[in-house]
Amino acid sequence: MIVVVIIGLLAVLAIPSIQRVQRRSQNTRFVSDLRTFSQAFETYAMENGTWPPNAGSGVVPAPLVGGINATAWSAINTLGGRWNWDFNRNGIMAGIAVTNITATASQLLDVDFMIDDGNLSTGRLRNVSGRYTLVLEE
Repeated sequence: MIVVVIIGLLAVLAIPSIQRVQRRSQNTRFVSDLRTFSQAFETYAMENGTWPPNAGSGVVPAPLVGGINATAWSAINTLGGRWNWDFNRNGIMAGIAVTNITATASQLLDVDFMIDDGNLSTGRLRNVSGRYTLVLEE
């Protein structure tokens, strides 16, 4: 009986630590994907003098097919949303948005601290009309 109680106490202590590590891993993967995608879009814009046209949520813009990992772009990301390319939308010239995100506001603030200023209404990562958008050009 004592052994069972000790194992239960160890589990109670370990679970929050495991959840913190899992959340940090999700955030790191999200930021890494975001940086990879933004580099691809910025490279395209430098080479072509313009940004690619809009595409639907989870759809790679036609000019970037082959230049972006389509599987990663179209899959649900680690924060539970889908990637979306926004061109000239909601006052932002170019940005990588995440739609239908399921992460908590606290987790999104953690992500913003990794990228930016820790404020989702200012800086590069913003909440714009319910989408979390990494602004590439205003």
